[in-house]
Formats: sequence, structure tokens, C-alpha cells
Amino acid sequence: MPARRVTATIALAALASLLAVNAARADGPAISTPGTPTVVANAPHQLTLSWAPSAWVEPGAEQPINYEVQVPLGPNTYRFLGSTTETTITLTDLAPGTTYRIGVAARALGGYSDTSPTTTVRTASGHATVSYLNLDWSPTNNQIQHLVKVTNTGTGPLDLSTVRVRYHLRFEGGNTSLVPNCDWAALGCDRIRQTVQFFVPPGAPPALATPAPPYPAPGTPVPGWVELTFTDGTLAPGQSTGPIQLRHHRHSWSDIDERDDPSWLAPTGQWIENDWITLDVDGVREFGDTSS
Repeated sequence: MPARRVTATIALAALASLLAVNAARADGPAISTPGTPTVVANAPHQLTLSWAPSAWVEPGAEQPINYEVQVPLGPNTYRFLGSTTETTITLTDLAPGTTYRIGVAARALGGYSDTSPTTTVRTASGHATVSYLNLDWSPTNNQIQHLVKVTNTGTGPLDLSTVRVRYHLRFEGGNTSLVPNCDWAALGCDRIRQTVQFFVPPGAPPALATPAPPYPAPGTPVPGWVELTFTDGTLAPGQSTGPIQLRHHRHSWSDIDERDDPSWLAPTGQWIENDWITLDVDGVREFGDTSS
């Protein structure tokens, strides 16, 4: 066989092989799914994970594989936590004392994988936690009513004047009127301060930004929170503030639908650690994550 025909035959065989690889990859991910992440170390403000590696499904011009660590939020939607070319990673931006559902996906130039099965992990407690007891069995009446208490889970004294607790909610209908009340507290309501904060959605018409503060368009759900701080006090390790009974209502006493509030959980009659109530100490997140 002439050399030219041999060369052509080899070229055609290589092309056929490449087309077969591309066809196989077109039917599904070109990279195998990484293993389920496992917890290697869990300490306040630091979580280390590892997983079994991925591989290219078909041989070819493979590129280095990069792993993306993520929290799946819905179809094709996730919260990015970090990336690495290794099969282990240490995350330092997660809140202590908070539950996360974490998966891993592989990415490379010319290929990707499905997201791995997820691992649910509660990060180690930091300096403090918040406990929550919903008192309101009707989430659509004219008041928000619940108990909270802060517990020192650190190894040293906790200065309450450095603590900031936020109960996250949405003001439905664009009505940002809310009157916060402290009905009773074991340490005394006179040592507790509450403020209401809301945020005008991006893209609001310029005319709405003229008053001070700006107000949202009628009917627009508005995110915000009720912030609780303390004037003074110190908690020893393991000590809590005791119950703090809070109640909030609108100036008009109109009904409030709590069911879309991030920090609202259906009442159970028991104290629970509510990951969607956040707590900071000296500006550092020590409990809760509204994106978890």
C-alpha cells in the first residue's frame, strides 16, 4: 500500500475515534461524578472535606480537573463555596454551629461532571449560639411572637455588648412598618435594644429614592431584619441569657404573613437551634447563615 494511502487510513481512523469520543461525551457528562464529600475535620470557622476523584469517561485530550465545592439550591442553581485541583479542601467562610448540605462537581476545559451526592454537616459551634421557640401557631395573624436566648459556647467569658442577633424577614406588600417589642426577658428588657432594617430592591424607580429613607414600590417584597443588641452583661462559658420574649406588629395592626420570612420556622413547642437567625460577635459571624 502506498505511504500516502496508509497515512490517509490512519488519519481517518483517528478522526473516527475522535468523533466516537465526542459522541459519547455528547450523551452525558465527559467526567465521572466525584465521590460523596466526607468530613475530615470540623472546628469553629474551619471545615475540611475530602472525596474520591473524578476521571474522564473516554480517553482523549484530557485537561486537568478542577473541583467546585457547592451547596445545591435548586435545579442548576447552587452556592459556590470554594474550588481546588486536589481532592480535599478546607473551608473557612462557613458560619459555626450551622447546618450545610454540600456537594462536589468536577469541571475542566471541554468537560464536566454531575454533582456528587451531598453530605449534610453541622459545623462546630463558635463563641455563641441562638436558640429559638416560636410562640405563634398562626403565621398569618397580626403579630410575630417568639422566644430567643443566647448561649456562650466558647471557652471564655462573652461580653454581651459585642453580640448582635438578627431575625431575618420579608416585608410583604412593600409594607415596612414594624414595631418591635420585648415583652419579658430573664435579664431584663431594659438591657435589650431592637432596631428594624430593610433594603429597597435594586432597580427601584428613582422617584422612590427621593424621600429619606427610600421606600419600595407598593406590593414589592422587601428583605430586612429585626436586630437585637445588649447594653451590657457577661456570660460565663455554658451560660445563657435565659428566655427573651419578643413580639412585633405593624403600626396599623394589619395581618403579617410570616411564612416567607427566612428566620421563621413552624412552631414545635420546643427550643431549637434556628440556623436562619444569625449571631455576630465583634462583627464576626458565630452562628447562622441565611444562605445555607
